[in-house]
Amino acid sequence: MTTTATTIKDSVHDYIELCPTAEALLDTAPMQRLRYVRQLSTVQLVYPSANHTRFEHSLGVYHLASRAVDQLELDDQLADRLRAAALVHDVGHGPFGHQTEAAIERHVGRHHDEIEWLLTDSEVGDVLEEQGLDPEAVAATVDGRGPLGELVSGSLDVDRMDYLVRDAHHTGVPYGTIDHSRLLYALRTVDGELALEAGNVATAESALIARTLMNATVYGHHVSRIAGAMLDRASERVLRDEVISPERFARLTDSELLSLLAEHEPTADLERRLRERTLYKRAIWARRGDVTDEFVGLEYDHTRSLEREIAEVADVDPAAVILDSPSEPSSPESRAKIVVDGDLRRLEERSSLVAGLDACARETWRLGVYAPEPVLADVQAAAATVLETDAIVAP
Repeated sequence: MTTTATTIKDSVHDYIELCPTAEALLDTAPMQRLRYVRQLSTVQLVYPSANHTRFEHSLGVYHLASRAVDQLELDDQLADRLRAAALVHDVGHGPFGHQTEAAIERHVGRHHDEIEWLLTDSEVGDVLEEQGLDPEAVAATVDGRGPLGELVSGSLDVDRMDYLVRDAHHTGVPYGTIDHSRLLYALRTVDGELALEAGNVATAESALIARTLMNATVYGHHVSRIAGAMLDRASERVLRDEVISPERFARLTDSELLSLLAEHEPTADLERRLRERTLYKRAIWARRGDVTDEFVGLEYDHTRSLEREIAEVADVDPAAVILDSPSEPSSPESRAKIVVDGDLRRLEERSSLVAGLDACARETWRLGVYAPEPVLADVQAAAATVLETDAIVAP
């Protein structure tokens, strides 16, 4: 008697067919929690239709990983491990995904990809073991380690292939559209490394172009960055005040975090601003060339120290100043391997586009200082003095 495989209708990949391991994993509480964590968190304040979840994305990554392992004709054990790792790769995310990641890492000392603790001490690990998989090996694959771990977390992985297309679909922008079918078709293993077969430089470049444009228009949009910075400060406050343990905080859903912030008096106003979209405004929005190296990619404690200094000069409440200085932009796709004359080469060695796109990413980099509108002018003047920049008008 034949059994019919379970299928799920997806907005991006149409029908996704589940293997028994995937079906069992999806029924666990940690995976179901991802239904309540938005994929694009505060980007929804810019693009209202961006309401898709980490759960949907996880299904998409699983689907692409399944196609990849079939294309690569891997042995069953490795294929099963890669499929499982693709499905659970985001299970370690906290509420609002990347927007609370820094706060969680400061208090727990763990990145969201480091999920061995979760896979070995939860029903997810029980399911993996029941299906003949080693939870520790699956966790290593999620972190990009072990045989072909770069398929799940690498320079040109199935995670990136799905989120670019999915995020473009749900925001309505055309920039994230990539030929993921061609990328999967061109995958090869060479000396145990994942690579694209010869003749696919343009295919790899398309992913790099897509992510560069998505960073500029979606992921790095100033409204989302302001809201994300506000959320980070509020998250840090409830953790510092020991309103909740870091471990429990990391397992909240988006709505649970907002409720927690609303109930704690010192963070209630930030929660209201996020909920009502009455966000802080830009006092400074400076290009990379207008910012000295000492103010780029600041450590958290240094950032807070500068915020207090700006607030003191402006004679405002320190809570009214948020400094947001990203690290230098990077292009992981440029390190993707491609076969050239039988040898492996990095894409950056074969593509003249890479240098130009790196320059484009640098051009879109901005340092931001945000404040409530009533004190915006005072904070602007103080920040320009402290940060030694004249870039006080947002272009």
